[in-house]
Amino acid sequence: MKPTQPVILFRFTSLQRKGLLALTGIAAALQAGYLLYTRTDHSIGHNPDEKAWLAHQQQLDVLKAKNDTATHKVYPFNPNFISDYKAYMLGLTTAQYNRLKAYRSSGKWLNSPADFKAVTGVSDSLLATVSPYFKFPDWVTRKNAGQSAQPTPYNSTIATTAEKTSLPPFKKDKPAVNQLDINTATAEQLEKTYGIGPAYANRIIKRRDALGAFVSMDQMADFEDFSPEAVADLKKRFFVGNGTLVNKINVNTASLQQLSRFPYFNRDMARAIITARSMNGKIHNFDELLKIQQIILVNSKIISLYLEY
Repeated sequence: MKPTQPVILFRFTSLQRKGLLALTGIAAALQAGYLLYTRTDHSIGHNPDEKAWLAHQQQLDVLKAKNDTATHKVYPFNPNFISDYKAYMLGLTTAQYNRLKAYRSSGKWLNSPADFKAVTGVSDSLLATVSPYFKFPDWVTRKNAGQSAQPTPYNSTIATTAEKTSLPPFKKDKPAVNQLDINTATAEQLEKTYGIGPAYANRIIKRRDALGAFVSMDQMADFEDFSPEAVADLKKRFFVGNGTLVNKINVNTASLQQLSRFPYFNRDMARAIITARSMNGKIHNFDELLKIQQIILVNSKIISLYLEY
């Protein structure tokens, strides 16, 4: 019996070996050429417009980096009236914001940064960051400074429909000379106010159209990013005239979309109202509305004038 010959798995002819060697050389040459190409400045062949654009590319990259890292500008605000979005932008957690909502729902008020920390449980570092922007009413500021001042008590009892028709909801002060009615003012007239440009003027008109009319100049404070000086100048230049007709929304018949579009509600509030009236039946008055868990409303006296049941 002849001995078994070993099996050679890889056997190439002389021609095949030369082909593999040539293929390896071509691959190496291509990689070297690509590396050389990527390290070479190719701006020589560009047209003048492309050269000008490339010359400014570094500056554009720097500006883009600055824009990407820009921080959200914070304006002075009352911490009693922050929304969930505002809380998120300030860095509050959901649990901290929920504690604040529960505290406000009980009818209590924050009167100092220390109250804000005690209620929400925020860290000292976060409190130091946001507390310089806190803006409390004048009587609170004077009280904290040690001066004698007492807040005007607020009567939360909601007037009946008959009372609303017989008594004006707000005392109408006699307008000063040259004051204009905010409910008939044009964008051009609004832009003459300090700190109010075309964008802010259009926002005021858009909010006015959504509400039908403003019922108080205090509603200018609803625009959180308006500076205090702009709000003060608006109140100086404009007043709310008599006979304003507002767009009333029925909380018992309005759809989710209609409730969500009401400027003083958000989508969570709208869902809560729909759920409450489907489970408990008709909502009879503003006090019942405020008992719904998700409903937290400031300026209740103003908001109630836009609602019906």
